[in-house]
Amino acid sequence: MGNRKKIFILDTNVILHDYNCIYHFQENDIVIPIVVLEELDKLKRGNDLINFHAREFTRELDKISGDNLFNSGINLGRGLGKLSIETGKPFSEEMSQSFPEKTPDHRILAITEHLKNKFPRRQVVLITKDINLRMKAKSMNILSQDYESDKVANLDSLQKPVEIHENFDEVLISRLYEEPEGIPAGEFSLSPFPHQYYILRSSRMSVLAHYDPLRMAFDRVEKNRVFGIEPRNAEQTFSIDALIRGDIQLISLTGKAGTGKTLLALAAALQQSNRYKQIFLARPVIPLANRDIGFLPGDVNDKIGPYMQPLFDNLSVIKNKFKAHSNEIELIEDLERNENLLITPLAYIRGRSLSDAFFIVDEAQNLTPHEVKTIITRAGENTKIVLTGDIHQIDSPYLDMKSNGLSYLTDKMSGQDLFAHVNLIKGERSYLSELASNLL
Repeated sequence: MGNRKKIFILDTNVILHDYNCIYHFQENDIVIPIVVLEELDKLKRGNDLINFHAREFTRELDKISGDNLFNSGINLGRGLGKLSIETGKPFSEEMSQSFPEKTPDHRILAITEHLKNKFPRRQVVLITKDINLRMKAKSMNILSQDYESDKVANLDSLQKPVEIHENFDEVLISRLYEEPEGIPAGEFSLSPFPHQYYILRSSRMSVLAHYDPLRMAFDRVEKNRVFGIEPRNAEQTFSIDALIRGDIQLISLTGKAGTGKTLLALAAALQQSNRYKQIFLARPVIPLANRDIGFLPGDVNDKIGPYMQPLFDNLSVIKNKFKAHSNEIELIEDLERNENLLITPLAYIRGRSLSDAFFIVDEAQNLTPHEVKTIITRAGENTKIVLTGDIHQIDSPYLDMKSNGLSYLTDKMSGQDLFAHVNLIKGERSYLSELASNLL
């Protein structure tokens, strides 16, 4: 029985993706290369989410450590395998010829090769989110896989457009206009999930509709203007409806650049500023071209400014809808002055209270599932959380369409009474922007 169990060697990026990953391999054994601990030690200090993950895993390892951690391994619990740490191993001739530099990745490969030779009757698998390392392992005839534990199995529900029903019952469409309290779902031949949006059409008329899971009824979605921003299509209309509905506490808005996700969320937050004590608009800082913000000149505000500029641009679009000394401009300036409206990197939100807050997380496709969970589990009373992003535009090297936090959240929360998801298809910046997004 023991020989049927696999041996999984974990790369550093797997632990930084999910610091509880050692509990997600069922009865199989897990090996942590010593070089991984060295890399985690370098990442323990700092305020970014990866620093938090490094610290949390180190604490977890400290809890379960014992004399056998470097020998036969320590049992992780009922139904789980053993965890052990493997010290550095010499490079084989083939390793030395292929990878002369003893980088951390190559040292992990050397340990994996050593274990493969030591346990020829067991399947030894290197788990890494680094595509290049998986390719290097393959060149050495070593099995390697991505970390699959939190991957979304089916992306269809995230990417499909709003459901449209042609030749729909004209009487029901008319009643949706006439009965603002809604129509019982039993009168419709639809199978809705909570807060699902529809376009219903007959030969002569159409209506935008929403399914309310609390009243188990369909109601008409009106075209609402929020803080100077008017929806330009059905998807934007549905997004605003979800953003201003009090019984929806968690929203994911997906779609390509230019569909208006962040702009609509910010406008809806300002529209409801009297309902919430604070408005947070945050995004993760993902440096482009793998260059850390330390390379940029200036103090911390100068360094962060370029990453936050798109958020300030959205605020400028809203401001430009009003005259210089209007009540709306004064409200925005007052909110900013009193820090009731904060535009900031996501890491800077850590430790702040998320009660009575409208919290917008932009570019959420660059977060891991665990990072998204950390954000949402801190939500207090009267808090609405909105995550926006494009799952086709991921800047993190270790995330993809199926493993990012935005996809994971939308998949897991679908069907819950307090959650709504809208996938925006049509770009509204300009014809040029729409064309580039589709063709380039």
